[in-house]
Amino acid sequence: MIKLRQLLGQRSLQTLGILLLFGLLAPFIPGDGHRALYTFSVLLKDLLIWMMPLTVAFFIAQTVASFEHKAPLFIATIVLFETLSNFASVWYSYGAASLLTSGVERINSNDLPASLEPLWRLPWLRPRWWGADRGCLAGLLLGISGAWFGQQSSLAQFIARGKNLLEQVLTRVFARCIPLFILGFVANLYQTNLVAALLRDSRVLVLSLALVWLVYIGGLFVFSSGLNLSRWLAHIRHLLPAGGLALSSACSLSTMPWTIQGTAKNLRDPSLAAAVIPATTNIQQIGDAIANTFLCFALYSHYFGAPPAVGMWLNFSLAFVLARFATAAVLGGAIFVMLPIYETYLHFTPEMIAVILAYNVLLDPLITSSNVMANGALCRIFERVWDRVRSLGGPPKLLT
Repeated sequence: MIKLRQLLGQRSLQTLGILLLFGLLAPFIPGDGHRALYTFSVLLKDLLIWMMPLTVAFFIAQTVASFEHKAPLFIATIVLFETLSNFASVWYSYGAASLLTSGVERINSNDLPASLEPLWRLPWLRPRWWGADRGCLAGLLLGISGAWFGQQSSLAQFIARGKNLLEQVLTRVFARCIPLFILGFVANLYQTNLVAALLRDSRVLVLSLALVWLVYIGGLFVFSSGLNLSRWLAHIRHLLPAGGLALSSACSLSTMPWTIQGTAKNLRDPSLAAAVIPATTNIQQIGDAIANTFLCFALYSHYFGAPPAVGMWLNFSLAFVLARFATAAVLGGAIFVMLPIYETYLHFTPEMIAVILAYNVLLDPLITSSNVMANGALCRIFERVWDRVRSLGGPPKLLT
């Protein structure tokens, strides 16, 4: 009974069940019923967009402030390493998606039917300056100030309280509304006759994404093992238990002990795993970054009839990588931090946001497992980088 309750509590199964039920009942729902569902989703989206700059600011500030004065060289090295690895995965996704999604039939935005009109919307227009990019900048400045004054300062406590409050709103309100949030936009997709096209292309996208994951993560293990085949197989084998647990639980935090244990077996200095894995579990999510940017590229091409330009992707990737630091403290609501980035830099429509959110929910176990496997491989690569840095800058303590 407990296992059944846990199974029914999984967001992906809830979403899938609601969408299947809607598919059966959609022909019998009147037009105003579809509009009511769509109105609820638009309202949630508008509220989310309004609160996101503040949320991003507090989450980034909390992450930066938590560094304090602990081993500055180590912290600077790991932050730079994570930034570069996330940035590389975003551009790898751009190249892979350019090759693998070229055969997907695209929908020209000029040919799209008119969207449903919501029954009601918030009467306040969001100012252009109230965006996620300003939140990122404010978060960096606030976090640096918090780190300077220390965790016991009133500023650090203000940051922690603000972050906890906003996290509760995300995880206890927005995250629990994910199935209904998606449902309203699916109702709009149904009315505009785009559901069939999206379902047709889903298999192609998922299979392509699986190939992209395997190639990139396999390549990371190649680098981590030093091009040694037997060591490559051993490194993968050591992390498979953690990857399997992540696949079944869809939670990388719950598998952290096994991730640390498996990673430690691959390191020259096993103690490094206990310092790196907890610091990178929620920031350096390579599987998540690849999946979301791959889907962003595919959806942009699908809806707008052409792939995103290089300049647009560069601006998007910079904001995307910086916002990864804002997801470090979010449990169950990290995707909501990224949605304003998609809207601002890739001009995602509400329907596109709903589609990518649905993919995130349904692919969450695979995304989590790929995150865990990639983090384990990257920890060994980081160890090599850290050895080089220490040899140049002396042997500072790992943590104080």
